[in-house]
Amino acid sequence: MSGRVVDVDVCPDDPTHFYVAYASGGLWVTYNNGQSFEPLFDHEAVMTIGDIAVDWKHGETIWIGTGENNSSRSSYAGLGMYKSTDKGKTWQHKGLEDSHHIGRVILDTNDDAGRDLQSRPIYVAVIGHLFTPNDERGVFKSTDGGNTWKKTLFVDNNTGAIDLIMDPSNHNILYAAMWHRERKPWNLKESGASSGIYKSMDAGETWTLMTTKESGFPTGEGVGRIGLSIYAGDMEQVINPSKGNNKDDDNSKPKHVMTKFVPRPIYAVVDNHDLREKKKDDKKKGLTKDTLRTMSKESFLSLKDSLIEKYLKDNDFDEEYSVERVKNMIRTDSIKPAALVEYLEDENAQLFDTEIKGAEVYRSDDAGKTWKKTHEGYLDHVFNTYGYYFGQIRVSATRDLQSSDLKIYIYGVPFLKSEDGGKTFKSIDAANTHGDYHALWLNPNRDGHLIVGNDGGINISYDDGKTYFKANTPAVGQFYSVNVDMEKPYNVYGGLQDNGVWYGPSTNKENTGWHEEGEYPFKRIMGGDGMQVVVDTRDNATVYTGYQFGNYFRVNRNTGENKYITPKHKLGERPLRWNWQAPIWLSKHNQDIVYFGSNKFHRAMNKGNDFQTLTGDLTNGGIKGNVPYGTITAITESPLKFGLLYCGTDDGNVYRSDDVGYNWKKITQDLRRNLSDHFDIEMEIRDVNPELKATTPKEGFTCTLYLSRIIASSFDTSTVYLSFNGKIFDDFKAYLFKSDDYGNAFKPIGTDLPNEPINVVKEDPKNKNILYVGTDHGVYVSLNKGKNFMKMTGDFPNVAVHDLVIHPRDNDLVVGTHGRSIYIAHVGELQQLNDTLMAKDISIFKIDAIHYNKNLGKIPNQWSEPHETKKQFAFYVKEKGISTLRIKTDKDLLLKEIKDTSAAGLNYVNYDLSIDSTNLSKYQTFINENKKLNDEEKKIERADNKKYYLKPGKYILEIETQKGIKSKQEFIIKTEDKKEGHEGIPKPLDKD
Repeated sequence: MSGRVVDVDVCPDDPTHFYVAYASGGLWVTYNNGQSFEPLFDHEAVMTIGDIAVDWKHGETIWIGTGENNSSRSSYAGLGMYKSTDKGKTWQHKGLEDSHHIGRVILDTNDDAGRDLQSRPIYVAVIGHLFTPNDERGVFKSTDGGNTWKKTLFVDNNTGAIDLIMDPSNHNILYAAMWHRERKPWNLKESGASSGIYKSMDAGETWTLMTTKESGFPTGEGVGRIGLSIYAGDMEQVINPSKGNNKDDDNSKPKHVMTKFVPRPIYAVVDNHDLREKKKDDKKKGLTKDTLRTMSKESFLSLKDSLIEKYLKDNDFDEEYSVERVKNMIRTDSIKPAALVEYLEDENAQLFDTEIKGAEVYRSDDAGKTWKKTHEGYLDHVFNTYGYYFGQIRVSATRDLQSSDLKIYIYGVPFLKSEDGGKTFKSIDAANTHGDYHALWLNPNRDGHLIVGNDGGINISYDDGKTYFKANTPAVGQFYSVNVDMEKPYNVYGGLQDNGVWYGPSTNKENTGWHEEGEYPFKRIMGGDGMQVVVDTRDNATVYTGYQFGNYFRVNRNTGENKYITPKHKLGERPLRWNWQAPIWLSKHNQDIVYFGSNKFHRAMNKGNDFQTLTGDLTNGGIKGNVPYGTITAITESPLKFGLLYCGTDDGNVYRSDDVGYNWKKITQDLRRNLSDHFDIEMEIRDVNPELKATTPKEGFTCTLYLSRIIASSFDTSTVYLSFNGKIFDDFKAYLFKSDDYGNAFKPIGTDLPNEPINVVKEDPKNKNILYVGTDHGVYVSLNKGKNFMKMTGDFPNVAVHDLVIHPRDNDLVVGTHGRSIYIAHVGELQQLNDTLMAKDISIFKIDAIHYNKNLGKIPNQWSEPHETKKQFAFYVKEKGISTLRIKTDKDLLLKEIKDTSAAGLNYVNYDLSIDSTNLSKYQTFINENKKLNDEEKKIERADNKKYYLKPGKYILEIETQKGIKSKQEFIIKTEDKKEGHEGIPKPLDKD
C-alpha cells in the first residue's frame, strides 16, 4: 500500500543514497538503498510535488517544483519552487506561486570560471493550472538562486512545459516539450496543435520550434504529452581510415586518427491522439456499433439471430435482453436499433474506447532538426488513451554508440525496454512491481542498475529488470475513504488510489516483523482504484465497496464471497453517470437497506440484491464530454429519523427526502445566494430539459461547485452540515455551511478556515459542539459548531485529508489521507471539552487504571533493550506556560516531578512510572507503613535500567500551572492478575 512516485534523484557517487518525490506524499530520503526513508517536506504550505533536482556537486542543495506533473483528477496544485541548502532540514520558498503544476527542474551545475553558486542557471518547466487557463506557464529561468524568474518560453495560456532536458556537451543547449491540455470537470482535451518540441542555443533565452511539419515529428491537433531524453554517454568517435572503426584491431595505434564530435541522439515519446486508420477487411462480417447507428428498423429485423446474439454477448448485455426480446422492442418501436449502441456508450467510453495511435517513439540524430519514428506499428497498451498520466522516456548512457544500438526505456501502464534503439520493445514488469510508472533513474556507471517509481512505490533492479526488490516502506498511501467496524479491537477499512480496498486492525503499528511471520496485518478486499467502504456492523464481515465509477460489490471478508451490486439502466435509456467516487450509504436504522447514487438515486431493501431507481436525473443534466459529470457525490441519512435523507451533486445541487427516497425537494436556492453573497461567486441557475442528452456551458457561465460532503446531525433532527469543493475549477476557498431547518436555509460557518478546499466534514458523535473538517492540507476542529476552527497539528503533515470517521465506542478519530496513509488520534479528552471545563485555568482528565508489571526495567539478556512503558496524562490549561507535574502518594509524598512546556488547550505528557531516587527512602517507608508483624518487608529494588518503579496502590497526579494554580487527579496501579502469566499470556490449565 504505497503511493504514486513522480521523481527519483540519486547520488552519483553513492547510489544507495537517493531522494524520492511522491505526488501527494512529500519528499523522502534514504541512505541505505531504500531499506528505510525519512520524510523531509512535511510542514511546508504544500506537499504535492511535480519534480525535484539535487545539486550533488555543491553541498547537496535540493530544489522542489511543487504541484504534480501528471494531470490526474487527484493531482494537487502546488505553490511554486522550494529550496533547501541543509539537506531538507529547512526550506525557503522561491517563487512561481501561480504555476500550480511543474513538469521538470533542471540545474546547470557546470563549474564555469567566474560563476558562483548563486548565479548558476536554474530552469523550470511549468505546466500551469490544471483546470483553468493561466499565463504563468512555459519555461522559466533564474540566475540569482531563485530569487527572481524570467519567463523565456511561452506559447499560450493552455500550453505548458511538461519536460526539459539539457545537452551534456553544451549546457547552453536545451530542449523543451510544450503540451496543450485543457481539463474541465466534464472533459479532458489532452492534445493540441500548440504541442511540440522547442530548442534553445543560448541558455534558454530564446527558443525555436523544432517539430515543424517538415521535421518528421507529429504535428497538429493530435499531439499530446511529450517526454524527452538525450544520450549522455561518451560521444567521441575514433575513426581510422586505414583500419576501419575496429578499436580492438591488433594494430592498436592507427597512423591517422580523426576525432569527430557528432550531435547526441535525442529520443522523444509522444502521446499521439490522431485516430488510427481503420483496417480494411472485406471478409469481416458481424454487427458493429457503426452499422447500428444508422440501421433502419426493417434492416435490423431482417438480420440473422446469430448476428444479434453475438453482438449482445460480445458487449455484455444483461441476460434479460434476449434476441427475441430485443427484436420485439424494435418491432413495437419501443427502441430504435441505435439504442443498442447508446446503451453502451457513457462518457468513459468516449475517453477509453477511442482508437488513437497512442505512444510513439521518435529519434533525432541532428540536434532536433529532423525526427524518425523508431518502430513499426503501434505500441499498444502503453499509454492507452490516458497518456496525460504518463509520457516519459530514458536512454541509457552505458552503451557505446559505435558498438551497438542504444538501450531505451519507456514507461506507462507497463515498463518497457528496447535493446535496439526503439525498434522493438519488451516488458520488464515483474510480479512484485506495480503498474503505472512515472519515474526512472539509470545508473550511468553500472549497466542494468535502475530505480523505478510507480503507483505502488519504488522498485530497484540490478539486472535490468529481470528481478526487483521493493523499497516502499514510507507510509504514503493515497486514501479516498476510510471506515471502521465494531470488532474489538476495531478494524479500519479504506479505498486507495490504484491500490484497491484494504482492512486491518486499528491497533496495528507498522513494523517489519510481519516479514518474519509471513502475514501482513492488513488484507486486501479488491483491486482497482479503491473507493468508498461501508460495513454492516451486525456481523462486521459484510462490506460494501468497489472501484472507480460505481463498480461496487457486496463482499464477505471472512468467506471471500462477493456479489456485483451496481444497478444498470434499461435498454432504451442512456447509461447512468457515476462519479469517480460513487457514494454508498448503509442505513443505521436497518442495515439491510443500501442507498446508492449515480446521477439518479437508488435504494435496495435487501443488502443490495435488487436496487430500485427512485428518481430521475438529480443533476443539471450533465455536460457533453469524455468525463462523467452531473453525478451524485454524497448521500447521508439522519441517524435520528429513518428515511430523512440528503444528497448532493458535483454540479451544485442539494436535495432532501422525507420519505426514504421516494420524493425529493431541491434545497439549493438559499445555498446559491449564500455563495454569491459571502464568496463572490456568480451563479447561473440552469433549468435543463431532462430530455436533452447533454448541455454545454453558456458564454461566461460559472459552473456550480462540487458537493464534497453532507452530514445529518446526530443530536438535532433538523440540523445538517455540508461542504463544497471548488478545486475542479481551480477555486481553493473553503466552503462550509450549516442548516438548522432541514436545509431550507443555510448559513456559512468556518469563515476563519484558510483557503483550502474541503473534502470532508464530520460531526463528533459524543459532543454536539465539535466539528471536524478535512481539507487539502490537513485536519481542523471546531469546539463551537463551526464558528471557529483550529488546526490539529502535532506531528501530522500538511497532507490532503479525504475522509474522517470517529469511532463511536473507542473515541478515536481515524484520518484517511491522500498521500500519507491512515492516522488515528484518540479524541476522548477533546470530546469532553465544553464551556465549563475551558473556563477553568487547569483541568486533568480521568486516568484509567494502570496494570502493574513487575518486569518494568528488566533487561532479558545483554543484547536486549529494557522493558519500559509510557502512561499518557492528558490535561487542559487555559494559558500556555511551564506546567509542573508531580506524582505523589495518596498521603502527599512527592515521588516524581516533571516539567512540561504546555500549550494553551489540550496537552499530553508521557510518564514511565518511575520515581526519583532522592525520594526512595521515604517511599520505602511509605509502602511498609501498614506492614503487620509477620509480613515480609516490601523492598524497592533498582531495575536493570537503573530506575525505580511505582508499586501497586493509589497515587495522585498534581499539576501546577505557571501561575501557581493547581489541580489533582487520582490514579491506581492495580496488582498483577494472578490468573495470567507475564504480559497477559494466559497460563495453561491444570490437568485433572
